[in-house]
Amino acid sequence: MKSSKTGMVDALTEHLLLGNPVTILDSVVLFGVPNLTAPIANLRKKGFVIHTRRVPYVKAISRVNGYANVVPPKNLPVKEILLTEYWVNK
Repeated sequence: MKSSKTGMVDALTEHLLLGNPVTILDSVVLFGVPNLTAPIANLRKKGFVIHTRRVPYVKAISRVNGYANVVPPKNLPVKEILLTEYWVNK
């Protein structure tokens, strides 16, 4: 039987393999995986091409808010903070 930790990483990996983008914010809030680099590294080892781009924090928040309620502090410059977004082409 898989541990819940392994199941969360598997869910994150499956999400990526479906071509969906993921940031560290998505990883933590939606999948409970605080270390996004490990699943990304494992996919690269398996031969998958992982694409990256920098996106504003506000874009990541709006995507996460489709599933959860994340409200950043009012004084946080959400348009200026950039997160790295990862995805796998199908």
